[in-house]
Amino acid sequence: MVRKKKSKKKGLIIIFSLLAVILLGIVSAGVTYAYSYVKYYDNLFYPGVKVEGVDLSGKKFDEGKKIIKEQLDDKIPNKKLIIKTPDKNYTLTFDKINANYDEDKVLQQAYSYGKNLNLISKYKLIKNAKEKVYKFNFSYNQKPIKDLIEQIEKDVNRNAENAKISKSWSGFDITAEKTGKKLNKDKLQQEIFEKIDGDTEKDIEVNAPIDEIKPHIVKEKLSSINNLISTFHTNYGDISSSQRANNIQIATKGINNTILMPGDVFSFNDIVGERTEARGYQSAAVIVGNQVDSGLGGGICQVSSTLYNAALKANLKSVERVHHTLPSSYVPLGRDATVDWGNIDYKFKNTLPYPIYIEGITSGGNVTFNIYSNSSLTSRYYDITTDVYSRIETTTKKVNDPNLLIGTEEVVQKPYTGFKVNVYKNTYENDKLINKELISNDFYRPVEGLIKVGTKKK
Repeated sequence: MVRKKKSKKKGLIIIFSLLAVILLGIVSAGVTYAYSYVKYYDNLFYPGVKVEGVDLSGKKFDEGKKIIKEQLDDKIPNKKLIIKTPDKNYTLTFDKINANYDEDKVLQQAYSYGKNLNLISKYKLIKNAKEKVYKFNFSYNQKPIKDLIEQIEKDVNRNAENAKISKSWSGFDITAEKTGKKLNKDKLQQEIFEKIDGDTEKDIEVNAPIDEIKPHIVKEKLSSINNLISTFHTNYGDISSSQRANNIQIATKGINNTILMPGDVFSFNDIVGERTEARGYQSAAVIVGNQVDSGLGGGICQVSSTLYNAALKANLKSVERVHHTLPSSYVPLGRDATVDWGNIDYKFKNTLPYPIYIEGITSGGNVTFNIYSNSSLTSRYYDITTDVYSRIETTTKKVNDPNLLIGTEEVVQKPYTGFKVNVYKNTYENDKLINKELISNDFYRPVEGLIKVGTKKK
């Protein structure tokens, strides 16, 4: 019995030994096969490896590099950026933007894919190959693109043109408005930079974003202007030098044909502009403080004051208005409006529901402003009245001056009487007074006269 058990145990040992030898042989054969299989790809791109869409599986590094360069060198320089506008397409080829790739770096990464793994992992990666895609880092020069956008902007941009109106013997002639265009250059640039890439298979197309610029003044609105709603004139011919008359004529011409839409504010200084010799203005009498002196553009306060009265009679609201320090001879007290470039302005707002057209005329020594709007506004008219409720008399002081000869006098300051005045706008409808509104309360301060009396002996 003992011998049989020993014999059986020995047999099992032999069997297991044989199985182990067989298994070891199988494993050894498998490892050898795997090693040989993997070894084959040591100097090749692994299966499934693609660079920029090109399959480099089983290719040597130099072969893959050659294939990629042939693909890119032929296609990239000819790839196009196409910017479309309604009137024209703009094309920029990639050779103009110095398009290039980091080829060597990415090819090396693709070539090294999986080669740092252990034998079994490499074998599995090769045997059960899955697509592994590599993309080049694409670089280019942005300046040619920005320069092209600047050119497109110059070609596309067009200012909107307001409708125009002019008075003729038969009524009003209206020229229709024109819509403007403006390239949204920031949006275009952003879209290009987002889309631009190294894909060699297709060009890049971008529709240029162009904004429509609506004109402020349109023919449809101007068509409502059909009637004179106020007029006012003052005479300058009898009180002006040729230089002063010249200034009045230039300023009036600058205001003529002005259009104000509802809500618009008229600024005398903005419309007339700076009074300079280059623009034709000359030196003439002008009020400076408590004196009448000579200044460039002297006389144009008569223009602003005349317009002020026409605006009051048209029921237009003043936004900014300052009276002179001294009374003016060409309009009643309290009804003047002084201006000074960069310092004092005359402004009024079109508070009417319709646009207005201002006509300025100089003729026969008179400056006239006519304001036109819709005929429905003529159901009411406005009368401007003045109430001088206080008159402040002044005096003239004389002082001795040892530098002047006895018997001579020099007027240093003319005396001016002071006034306090209220100005009212009276509203009439069907010839009936329906409202009386205080427009302004002005104080013209009295100015004491000063005369130097000579005391010097000969």
